[in-house]
Amino acid sequence: MRVFYALLAAALIVLSACSSNEKAETGSEQAIYNKALAALERKNYTSAVEYLQLLEEHYPFGPYAEHAQLELIYAYFKISEYESVIAACDRFIRLHPQHSDVDYAFYMRGIASFHNDTALFSVLPTDVTRRDPGTAREAFGYFAQLLARYPDSIYALDAQKRMIFLRNMLARYEIHVANYYFKRGAYLAAANRGRYVVENFQSTPAVPDGLAVMAQAYHLMEMVELSQDAIKVLATNYPDHPALKADGSFDHNFGKLEKRSWVSYVTLGLFDKDQTIAYDTRNIYDPFFGKTEAFEAPRP
Repeated sequence: MRVFYALLAAALIVLSACSSNEKAETGSEQAIYNKALAALERKNYTSAVEYLQLLEEHYPFGPYAEHAQLELIYAYFKISEYESVIAACDRFIRLHPQHSDVDYAFYMRGIASFHNDTALFSVLPTDVTRRDPGTAREAFGYFAQLLARYPDSIYALDAQKRMIFLRNMLARYEIHVANYYFKRGAYLAAANRGRYVVENFQSTPAVPDGLAVMAQAYHLMEMVELSQDAIKVLATNYPDHPALKADGSFDHNFGKLEKRSWVSYVTLGLFDKDQTIAYDTRNIYDPFFGKTEAFEAPRP
């Protein structure tokens, strides 16, 4: 029995020593938090992430835990770890639904969702409206949740502006798809895309091209009445559309390829240049076309 107690005492001493060594390595909760803040101030975001993760690991219920989790969202964003941003936002919303700054998590989740797609292409000057719209829809949904739950949030106005941009982006994507269908001779599919834009994305800069797509596609399918209806609406609301002639009639040759190269035929138009696309009037109707603005994530 004495041997047992001796072994037990020895084990407790070892565990105590390990605990002491661990605390010596990590430092106190406040010390780690201060190191994380210092790293953020120096813009050393990788170190900040390490300190904040360490704080969350060793002091998950301490007085600095909740704000450290918000700072971690920001630090993840600054090092372009967008999946981690989304996961951290989801976790904070789940654990602290009544927190005074939970709207920040809703906001940053939408921001990270959009950047999660665009970051893959940031090296090249690509057109974001041509990408898969999945992440744009996801980001739009996240911002909508923010506005529904926290309409008076300090992030609400910016979220509204981003939702307008995302809606315009989704509408323009439909026009790109319609142009693709024109190249393939799928005129009914093109007409349906144009009608979808007109019916579901009203007031977006893509609506004029949606009407032009309908006018052209119905004309090619010899649906004269439907084509004329689309032309009438286009001429009434967008008389400066380049597909309209001076007398208001529709130029059905607008945007067509005069002559296709053998490469175009072999690749089914895959490598046709952008200027061969039938309808894209963003330079006329979209005041933000060609303008870019660097985004600076706010600190929580």
